[in-house]
Amino acid sequence: MRTKLRKRLRWWIVWTLFGSTVINYISRQTLSVLAPVLTRELHLNHTQYSHIVSSFQIAYALTWLVGGILIDELGTRLGLALAVIWWSLSSMLTAFANSVFSFGLLRFLLGMGEGCNWPGATKTVAEWFPARERGVAVAIFDSGSSVGAVIAPPLVAALAATLGWRYAFVASGVLGFLWLAVWLFIYHPLNSHPQLTTEERQLIEAGRDTAPTSPRSGAGRYLDLLKDVNVWGIVLGRSFSDPIWWFYVFWVPQYLSDARGFSLKQIGAFSWIPFLAADLGNFTAGFGSGFFIKRGMPVIRARKLVCILSAIPMLAGIPVTLASNAHWALALISLATWGYASWSTMALTFPSDLFPQDVVASVSGLSGFGAGVMGTLFTLAAGVIVDRFSYFPVFIAAGVTPLIATAAVLILLRAPQAAARSSRS
Repeated sequence: MRTKLRKRLRWWIVWTLFGSTVINYISRQTLSVLAPVLTRELHLNHTQYSHIVSSFQIAYALTWLVGGILIDELGTRLGLALAVIWWSLSSMLTAFANSVFSFGLLRFLLGMGEGCNWPGATKTVAEWFPARERGVAVAIFDSGSSVGAVIAPPLVAALAATLGWRYAFVASGVLGFLWLAVWLFIYHPLNSHPQLTTEERQLIEAGRDTAPTSPRSGAGRYLDLLKDVNVWGIVLGRSFSDPIWWFYVFWVPQYLSDARGFSLKQIGAFSWIPFLAADLGNFTAGFGSGFFIKRGMPVIRARKLVCILSAIPMLAGIPVTLASNAHWALALISLATWGYASWSTMALTFPSDLFPQDVVASVSGLSGFGAGVMGTLFTLAAGVIVDRFSYFPVFIAAGVTPLIATAAVLILLRAPQAAARSSRS
């Protein structure tokens, strides 16, 4: 095992991050898959369900903001280990929830832990990968969200049918502790990893196009970020794209139950399909941007081009409710999630392309905070709109808002001079 690690250590590390992302999404999707069961058992309407979901999103948003700074300060190894312990315990404790308040509280605690995963993973990619490989590396760890969402419906439905819904929450927590043992074995910082070869270190350092540290230290380096237009391009981009993903993650099972008459068994059998499409979207973006960069296109321009191309299929969400049957509805949702995941891969790669490594998690965290706030508002609005009207207006919004995100990225993001000079590396 150690011999294999020494050959391509950076890829072993990013596949370990893929594992944490898979488990992260199984934990959060457990509630979504069980939503039709829990809403009946607890006599909840869509507005109350949206409150439970929003409690997760509020904590998740706040933790992206604070968690990014904590991971920059504590380091990725310790920061992610503590985060996984926290969210695994929170998931397991949800087995004892029996009211809107208790579900909301425990989902809030879950969000506090899970919000550290992406800032930590993005920081790791910035440290361990040359520019030309970052798109694929981000695609790998971020595709874990789609894989987790694919695994969750059949797994959770099977556990609920055989053991009861409470055991599904326990199982997702156990997975987190199993991952923790692997993480502590395989990950150490780049400058002190006992298995890193000289050849791989040289490859990583030769392909960097951002500085290891910021010009300023202490609180000053974080205050400088608020003045940087690139930060706001990333924040606005994610703030108008991530809510769409939240909608598909939290509402697709409920939509299939409400509008298409799916049972829990049918939800388990079919609701994973849009997330398989999203998994393909991650790698479309990763390999696509890498293809353009290898052929001489500057890094940021290549990422922007992928964002433009990815925004088009997200429009497929608009006619979902007009589809003649559930199969066509799922096909349109799948096309939209494919586009979203492709777009998101670029959004998650921008911080490592544009900023010094010691603030990458903070930039990622700030963008995640903006995305979380907007996602919470979108979720709350969706619950009210579905109760009072229908799903149709929400699906329209899900198709249109990514265009705003794309416009923000195209207008605001600019490659630093140092990055532009080395973009062909």
